[in-house]
Amino acid sequence: MEYLDNLPPMDLMRSEKMTFVQLIIPVESAHRAISYLGQLGLLQFRDLNDEKSPFQRTFVNQVKRCAEMSRKLRFFKDQIHKAGLLPSPHPASQPDIELEELEMQLAEHEHELIEMNSNTEKLQQTYNELLEFKMVLQKASDFLVSSRSNSTVQEREMVENVYSNDHYADTASLLEQEMQPGPSVQSGVRFVSGIICKSKVLTFERMLFRATRGNMFFNQAAADDQILDPSSNEMVEKTVFVVFFSGEQARTKILKICEAFGANCYPVPEDVTKRMQITREVSSRLSELETTLDAGTRHRDKALTSIGFQLAKWMNMVGREKAVYDTLNMLNFDVTKKCLVGEGWCPIFAKAKIQEALQRATFDSNSQVGIIFHVMDAVEPPPTYFRTNRFTSAFQEIVDAYGVANYQEANPAVYTVVTFPFLFAVMFGDWGHGICLLLGALVLIARERKLGSQKLGSFMEMLFGGRYVLLLMSIFSIYCGLIYNEFFSVPFHIFGESAYKCRDSSCSDARSIGLIKSRDPYPFGVDPSWRGSRTELPFLNSLKMKLSILLGVVQMNLGIILSYFNARFFGNSLDIKYQFVPQMIFLNCLFGYLSLLIVIKWCSGSQADLYHVMIYMFLSPFEDLGENKLFWGQGVLQVILLLCAVVAVPWMLFPKPFILKRLHTERFQGRTYGLLGTSDMNIDDEPDSARQHQEDFNFSEEFVHQMIHSIEFVLGAVSNTASYLRLWALSLAHSELSTVFYEKVLLLAWGI
Repeated sequence: MEYLDNLPPMDLMRSEKMTFVQLIIPVESAHRAISYLGQLGLLQFRDLNDEKSPFQRTFVNQVKRCAEMSRKLRFFKDQIHKAGLLPSPHPASQPDIELEELEMQLAEHEHELIEMNSNTEKLQQTYNELLEFKMVLQKASDFLVSSRSNSTVQEREMVENVYSNDHYADTASLLEQEMQPGPSVQSGVRFVSGIICKSKVLTFERMLFRATRGNMFFNQAAADDQILDPSSNEMVEKTVFVVFFSGEQARTKILKICEAFGANCYPVPEDVTKRMQITREVSSRLSELETTLDAGTRHRDKALTSIGFQLAKWMNMVGREKAVYDTLNMLNFDVTKKCLVGEGWCPIFAKAKIQEALQRATFDSNSQVGIIFHVMDAVEPPPTYFRTNRFTSAFQEIVDAYGVANYQEANPAVYTVVTFPFLFAVMFGDWGHGICLLLGALVLIARERKLGSQKLGSFMEMLFGGRYVLLLMSIFSIYCGLIYNEFFSVPFHIFGESAYKCRDSSCSDARSIGLIKSRDPYPFGVDPSWRGSRTELPFLNSLKMKLSILLGVVQMNLGIILSYFNARFFGNSLDIKYQFVPQMIFLNCLFGYLSLLIVIKWCSGSQADLYHVMIYMFLSPFEDLGENKLFWGQGVLQVILLLCAVVAVPWMLFPKPFILKRLHTERFQGRTYGLLGTSDMNIDDEPDSARQHQEDFNFSEEFVHQMIHSIEFVLGAVSNTASYLRLWALSLAHSELSTVFYEKVLLLAWGI
């Protein structure tokens, strides 16, 4: 124990020691001081205005201004994206500007872009209307010309019918009445022409037919060109239509239906000369509008390009300013309204850096009064802060995704650096695949500086952030692949000859009878002769399953040992006696014993059935083991271990809540008031004293909490051990899939 106490403290093992500080900042240097502290990133402010809403805080107007500028910058980014331009990843080097000047520039750019967009939209709408009008003129002319050519034939038939049938006028159709002279011309056939989206044509035609009760004739033709939709900026297919009808009432219905379906109607004269003249005028205006639109687009792209060079810099500046004012809103004014008072936590090692940044802020802001920085005592627990680097940051993020350690607790990320990539390698054990993964990780690390300064996609950013995780995963995969002796599922004689050989020179009975052992075992990893044998799958299954259990028990023991070091660090002897000891006893009396049986079976070569041993250890602990006995005294040892495991459960559950209740009663017996804290109190000597004195002890809550913790551990010990069998399952799946790919894809391809 003295040796453990004399060990030097580990920087990575526990979170940094924190201290509670107070800042008194003059108003004229507050902005610059917070900005410098933000760049340093080593001070976490407390919110002293919890009771105020965001709109009641001091710097709410500045936050609103920054939010408005952020909205404008997002608008610029969307416009650049819609225009198909790429913002410059390397912003142009221009002198820094003040926030007020940037706000004016952004307002000017936004007004200019909105005006250009409005003009472009109006011009595009006019262009679309003229283009639609031109297509309607062309297609409607074809309909009208074809109807005129057919009318000569129909005229002859009509004349014959008139002379042969006296009652023809009563039964004539609309088109035939149009060709008749006299009063029929006044009530003749008329038409409405227009254009509609292609997807609405069928519904549109059906609605017209029902509204006119079939008294109409519908002609349609696909438009030659697609129309640009200004709202969605996509090309839309449209169809030109001409509806022939008779009567003013039918015309009113048709126009209302056209309006409801979003169809654009255009007047088409029946005179061929007028149609040609209007077509020439429309074509001339279209060419002029095309020139104007192209010029406007070039001007707009030029403006967006100039904005794109500064967009990243502006967004960074506005985001930084908003963060500064959000932090300033967490501070309070003093009585004189001339200083801001802030409180927060910082690591002890960072006090000198923070004071240097505050002095620099005072000097740069030309303030006559310096910033006061002094340490205070705090009752609330400090936050957790781990110092990381490029190598350990990814592993720390993995651990933090599951939960952040309490202040000064042991940091699991230290062990995750090894355990996480190694457990992956147990599943991904193939040194051929590991080499491929290693090459990818080395490429990311070699281009670290270049990729770190670029804007990456979400997937690529995830790979780049975990480049050192991939590096360790690949190295451990190569190591486990050498143990499994798999190179893309193919074994190699890397470490010498196989320990097995055929019974005769012809090897004719190798498949039916098997091989015989001829020399010492293969020096490292799995013997390559297991590949392709009848017992390959049972052997590798047994090996990987037992290996998974061993790794799982070791890692669970590591977690319990870390809880011992936490309890020892905080001086909590109750957790050592009534949590650590019974947990170690329960876990190792059951699953530690199973791990011992696995090792003994491997070393002795016994044929004992471990399933039978573990099951009947609970069902019939006094039954003779028979051929499943691995060593002398095994039956007695199993009974003792089972009794210890049973005793460990109430040991975890009952003593701690009752002891805490007794300690609480003795501590506050005869007291009415709690202890008053002074500035001379040493928080490091008694880290939990202030909290223990102020918190009310509730026995029922403590007992329920301990009961939940005990049940969770007992059930978790069983379920977690079973969960580690996933290592075996995924390793088996990876190996079999590699074998199938090699035999059914690569060998067939090479054979062809």
